[in-house]
Amino acid sequence: MDAHALRALSTETRAALPSVMEPERDGTGRHPRKGRKRKRAPNTLIGAPEAMRARWDHEERQPVAKKPRLSTVLLAENCEVTHGQLCELLKYAVLGKSCVSKPRWCQLFHQNRLKNVVVFVLRGMSQLHFYRFYLEFRFLRKAFRHKFCLPPPSSNFLADIIGLKKKEPTGELPKTLEGSLPPAISKASINLQNDPIIQKYGLKKVSLIRCLLTKEEMKTFSFPLQGFPDCENFVPTKCDGSVTENSPLFGLDCEMCLTSKGRELTRVSLVAEGGTCIMDELVKPDNKILDYLTRFSGITKKILNPVTTKLKDVQRQLKALLPPDAVLVGHSLDLDLRALKMIHPYVIDTSLLYIREQGRRFKLKFLAKAILGKDIQCPNKLGHDATEDARTTLELAQYFLKYGPKKIAELNLHALVHHQELQAASQEPRNTPGVIQHSNTSVTECLDSLGQKLLFLSQETDASELFSRNCRTIKCFSNKQMRLKWTEMSTVYAGPFSKNCDLRALKRLFKSFGPVRSITVVLETHQPHLCVQYEVLEAAQLAIESLDGILVEGICIKVQRPVTELTLDGDTLVNELELDSENQGTIYLSGVNENFKDCLLQQSSLFLGLEAVILPKDLKSGMPKKYCFLKFKTFGSAQRALTILKGKEWKLKGRHALTPRHLHAWLRGLPPESRSPPGLHVIPPPSEQQSLQTLKIAAWRWGRKIEKLYRSLCPGTLCLVLLPGTQSIHGSLSGLGLMGIRDEEESTIANMCL
Repeated sequence: MDAHALRALSTETRAALPSVMEPERDGTGRHPRKGRKRKRAPNTLIGAPEAMRARWDHEERQPVAKKPRLSTVLLAENCEVTHGQLCELLKYAVLGKSCVSKPRWCQLFHQNRLKNVVVFVLRGMSQLHFYRFYLEFRFLRKAFRHKFCLPPPSSNFLADIIGLKKKEPTGELPKTLEGSLPPAISKASINLQNDPIIQKYGLKKVSLIRCLLTKEEMKTFSFPLQGFPDCENFVPTKCDGSVTENSPLFGLDCEMCLTSKGRELTRVSLVAEGGTCIMDELVKPDNKILDYLTRFSGITKKILNPVTTKLKDVQRQLKALLPPDAVLVGHSLDLDLRALKMIHPYVIDTSLLYIREQGRRFKLKFLAKAILGKDIQCPNKLGHDATEDARTTLELAQYFLKYGPKKIAELNLHALVHHQELQAASQEPRNTPGVIQHSNTSVTECLDSLGQKLLFLSQETDASELFSRNCRTIKCFSNKQMRLKWTEMSTVYAGPFSKNCDLRALKRLFKSFGPVRSITVVLETHQPHLCVQYEVLEAAQLAIESLDGILVEGICIKVQRPVTELTLDGDTLVNELELDSENQGTIYLSGVNENFKDCLLQQSSLFLGLEAVILPKDLKSGMPKKYCFLKFKTFGSAQRALTILKGKEWKLKGRHALTPRHLHAWLRGLPPESRSPPGLHVIPPPSEQQSLQTLKIAAWRWGRKIEKLYRSLCPGTLCLVLLPGTQSIHGSLSGLGLMGIRDEEESTIANMCL
């Protein structure tokens, strides 16, 4: 087990221009405008200590210095950063936007102010190891605010993130045609049975009815359905349920803009079989437009100004155009129907029809090229063409029905998309004026162009061996045990209660702190107790802090976690989680309703520094849950908001967050067999306990070494710590990345010490 560091030094001074890249699907915030001072909200905290108020006011008045920094909200939910995207960021950090394209997955402001780029790679470590040895990685979790998931490692992780070219194995991917995707892989090289399309649909051709999403699938993927609380004002089409194999298909696509109420419709296109466009309307949103999202929608203020058509007008047109047995076809069609505020029960979603591994989805642009041989959404066009996209989704559905799943599987879409991702960086700059062609080069070649060298910090005598070795695999603490630890940490026992206590009232009380998985009555004791298992750790901790020691019907109750080998360090772990840099500006709230976000936006002047509102939804029903997370720029802003929201006007319950955002998705994504019932305790065998102890010591030592190296770095250094993940006969473990800039993270650590 070795800790390696890659250090790239860029000394060339460039023009001082901010490098801001808007995430494709993120509409949670506004871009800062130059020359405009930030407004201060009136101090509404009556009776707050003067020192605390002075500190909050001081934070809000701080000018924005032109220093390199990363955006706080880096990734969309469940997003995974690929090794190619890491390489993309490294090259951009070294060369700047005048030489390579800006990374799409994160925002790096003032790149030209970066002094160094340093990467630490902890081989043989995964995301699972990080949370298993959370207390040992003390410096890493406090110093680095930005965390993201990585896929399991490839055969040569270091070569992938540096961008070294590798020879393609014979027969795996044929040579490509000029500017096109490679032709279909030979049947002999493809195991059709492992293709997810074959696993769902089989080898034979399928009927139109089979391609429709079931009601359960529509619930899972948040399609609007009648009877759902968030669809009360939605307009149903006149579909009467008479859909057959001969029912007509209609391609649908919508474009949206960002308004004060979220994303709203600006254009809708409907295409009939044969490719004829029967509806293409621009729509004027009801609320104030904050961002036209021109890059994606193609809509500008000039285009939309003379438009008088409203949402209700297009709803009326669609109801008139669609016959009773119409089948709507689209790509991520749930978003289009929600933008239209319409309900239609018979849909084919091409992002779900052409299934990809691990729940991912192919992009429409990729499917158009790989399946139909069409180029759409070209970069030289202003935004997407809704009619073109609607026609493409219709043709994709027709292709699937005509040729069947076997034909699709033989194309080996997974190999094709991987190949396209490798070529994407080199193709994009060709259409970008003034960009030097560095996208197809490695990080080392980029450094050579600047007269810089690559420096390895390694315990090995031959650094070149790093590019030929696989990550070492260590069997340690299974996913099942990790899930079990989090489950037991999120479980509380409460009591004693009187034998005639009101159970309904008690259940309502405990549910007020957050979502509950189960509540059981413990009768083995002299007096009844309750065992409450919460979905999130914050809810369990809030219940302990609020209820422990209170009087219930004259009896003083105790609320505590179960005492097992997995919760012995529970209090210590909770304290450290609260100090995690990613959680410093995030608060957890329970008791929110469906109108909470709108109310929050209406009183936005009270919540300065708000960067993101995270409202989880139930995966099955699609309904919003009654809790949320609010992410703020500073600890002071978060503390002030928490005080207001717990006050008399809002009457919510909450506390500072304990779990990083990506960890929720990771725990939720574990396979069902990993979710053990409460009460099952797993103790590793002696051989694994010895391995655990060795890793624990190694984790502590690596943390100390990285801290010393980090302290020696100059301000303005971009620093990444990568745990690549592991591959073994026991399965794959995903990796984890931590990222920050020296100046930025120093202020974070200072805030934690106040």
